Order: sequence, then C-alpha cells, then structure tokens
Amino acid sequence: MKSIKIKSLVREATGKTSTKSVRKDGLVPCVLYGGDQVLHFTATEIGFKDLVYTAAAHTVVLDFGDNKKNAILQDIQFHPVSDKILHADFYELHDDKPVTMDIPVELSGSAPGVLNSGGVLSRNKRKLRVRALPGNLPDSLNVDISSLELGDKFYTSQLESEDFELLHPENTVVCQVRTSRASMALPEDEETEGGAEGAEGAEGAAEGAAEGAAEGAAEGGAEGAAETPKDDSKE
Repeated sequence: MKSIKIKSLVREATGKTSTKSVRKDGLVPCVLYGGDQVLHFTATEIGFKDLVYTAAAHTVVLDFGDNKKNAILQDIQFHPVSDKILHADFYELHDDKPVTMDIPVELSGSAPGVLNSGGVLSRNKRKLRVRALPGNLPDSLNVDISSLELGDKFYTSQLESEDFELLHPENTVVCQVRTSRASMALPEDEETEGGAEGAEGAEGAAEGAAEGAAEGAAEGGAEGAAETPKDDSKE
C-alpha cells in the first residue's frame, strides 16, 4: 500500500490552552496510539491533503526528523462550519500485528446486463473493511463485473484472499445489476396499448351491431305499415 509522509513535531505541553495555541498557529493536534506509550504531536494541515481528501487508502509515515513511525489514520474531526481539521488520531503499525482498514472497491469491465439488457448497475459497497498485516494491505479491491447479467449480484465471498480477511458476512452484496424502471414499464405499456386497441374494436363492433339492429327494425316497421289492408267495413 502507498504511504504518505507527514512532517510532525512532538508536543511537550498538552491541554486546552496548548491546543488552542496550536490551532492558532495553523497546526493540527494529533495523537499516536499503539506504541509503548501514547504520543502527542502536531502536524501541518496541508500535510493531510493527500490523505483525507481522496477516496484512496494510504498508510502514513510520521516524520519526526530523527525518528519515523509508520501508522494509519484512525479518526479525524472537522470544524462544523469552516471544515478545518480540529484533531486527528493515528495508530502505529507493527509488521507482526494485523490492522483493520477500510479499502476502496474498484470496478473493472462492463456488465452485459447493462449493455445488452438495459439494466442499471447498483454499487452497494464502495469500501470494505479489511484486516491484514501491514505488508499485505491492498491499495484497492478489484471487482470484475464483466460477467454480471441482469439480476446478478457480486458477493464479498468472491473476493476471498489468503493475504487479508474481509470483516463482512459472505452474503454481503458489493454490487448488482438491477432491472431499470424503463425496461419494467415497457411490457405494461404494450399490454395497455393492446387492451386499448381491443376495446376500440369491441366498441366499434357494438356500434355496428346497434346500427344494424336499428336499421332493420325501421325497415321492418315501414314494410309492415305498407302491407296492412284497409278496413272496408268502416266505409
């Protein structure tokens, strides 16, 4: 995994007053856990740019000048209004101790269910929690979607590796190809059109039958009136 170097300076004084002074100087108060003792230090805010404002996962090299420590970012706090970094916690790495990190998921290939069947690719997990030794931490988790047809799903069980452990159930869905609303609505539209045409045909047949019956009744009545003989007894 790629590492980012952050220049750091050990803090001699701690507390609220010291922390406020540190922030006024444009520095970020930090704490390093996981070592023989908890270490308080400061770092420049610009040093966090490539670590925080990116979707990629990185380890960190804390550069104290004559001493360097490998670590991972464990927690970070931002100001609710200015979005400035208020505090950061790091965890020291040891080659023989596994650590837990959120690793981004990267998709490769093109899903036939999207290209040929009009489906929609849904990403259920953009990051997955991984536990591994520092040397085995992957930069990303590659998911090949080139075999996903309409309705298919990609599970975490398909990402198993001897180098790391995924801290998710095996049936966790990473991504899937869903049926789009447009493709679902199409058969209904066709059925509605067919039903409308059938209704129009039935209506036309009913109107034709009614007209025929009316004409027949009128003709029959006229012929009957013409053929009725006169009553000579009244004359």
